[in-house]
Amino acid sequence: MARIKLFKGTARKDSRHAVLDQTQTWEATDGFEPATRVELAATEDENTLLVGARQEGASQRDRHTFERESVLNECLEAWRFNPLARRIVELTTQYAAGGGVQIRCEHAETKAFLEAFWQNRLNRMDTRLGEFSDELARSGNLFVLISTDASGMSYVRSVPASMVTRIESRVYDVEQETRYYLRGAWDEEEQSYPAFNADEEHAQGGGDFTPVMLHYAVNRPAGAQWGDPDLAPILRWLARYNAWLEDRVRLNRFRNAFLYVVKARFVSEQARARRQSQLGANPPSSGSILVTDESEEWSVISPKLEALDASTDGMAIKKMIAAGAGVPLHFLAEPESSTRTTAESAGGPTFRRFEERQRFLCWVVADVLKAVAARRARVDGSVDLNVEIRARGGDISARDNAELARAGVDAMRCASELSALGVIDKEEVRRLTYKFLGEQAE
Repeated sequence: MARIKLFKGTARKDSRHAVLDQTQTWEATDGFEPATRVELAATEDENTLLVGARQEGASQRDRHTFERESVLNECLEAWRFNPLARRIVELTTQYAAGGGVQIRCEHAETKAFLEAFWQNRLNRMDTRLGEFSDELARSGNLFVLISTDASGMSYVRSVPASMVTRIESRVYDVEQETRYYLRGAWDEEEQSYPAFNADEEHAQGGGDFTPVMLHYAVNRPAGAQWGDPDLAPILRWLARYNAWLEDRVRLNRFRNAFLYVVKARFVSEQARARRQSQLGANPPSSGSILVTDESEEWSVISPKLEALDASTDGMAIKKMIAAGAGVPLHFLAEPESSTRTTAESAGGPTFRRFEERQRFLCWVVADVLKAVAARRARVDGSVDLNVEIRARGGDISARDNAELARAGVDAMRCASELSALGVIDKEEVRRLTYKFLGEQAE
């Protein structure tokens, strides 16, 4: 019979495991694993009641429900009140969606409908792109609700991720989502919307449309339903930097404050208190002349801030924030180097990250357009469901356009000579030219 030494205690708020403060020896006679015994031994209170709890059907790779809601609320609060958090979200939106999106569709009737949908006053898709990007960065999830009128015109709205309580999906595939449940307002009951299904839209007909929802996620682990906010890894460092900065501001507020210390030989405690009362009633003002006899010695006590050491600490915290956000320090108003070349080189990985988010956002836009086109096709036979709909974003960085242009001209000249010699065909010339121009051949 095995004897296992277990720990028993209460749990902290910021930990999923019990605080080890008391030992007890039990006999392993019921077949429980040691880790399970530790969890069962934890004292149940308001901090441990939901530890290990998970909704039925939820993925094991997702955060616990209460933890996810807490992270979403903290990210929203940081975006509202922390300038660094707001700037990080703005940078992602400005680069990923600031250049706009171009819609490409070869079918004339379908393209005309998509343009009408895009310019509709209730959709305002040009400005809604920034809203999509902000929500993805703040919450890691984008829930798009599509409502359609009898004519087949759809209207899209972003639903806050904090309002979605759970997601239903296929039994063996969490990515095939079927229904979304939303928290009701006040005393209202929980609402639910079905997920958009293209096959069901094709099978149905007529103008009786039910609102449907689409879900997109970034920073999502494999096998998870929910994404993770861009701000999640740096929340604690944003809080620490904010606390450090407040302390420095508070100390600098009193940097010029000082206290007079008067040393003298007093015959009694009453004499000392009387002299202190006299000086307190008439303290010397700034710039005044103070005349004393040799029995008194005056000195000043002022705070020592050690500003150089403190700036090093602040820079270390800010570097952690910049690393977690994936941006160089000069993007956060902190000159990292005095040379322009170093600063431009530091932006390379950041631009790659913005390009990745832009590609995802363009795919989201194209997927939404396919959904609204599928709904329109139920009442309008001129809309073609088989036509390809693509979205393309603007340039992330325009600084290398001149270099790409020169490289494209040189590549085209060299490829044309190879084509004249019969080494490559015209299609290869076109492909190489587009490659060195930084574009994709279509």
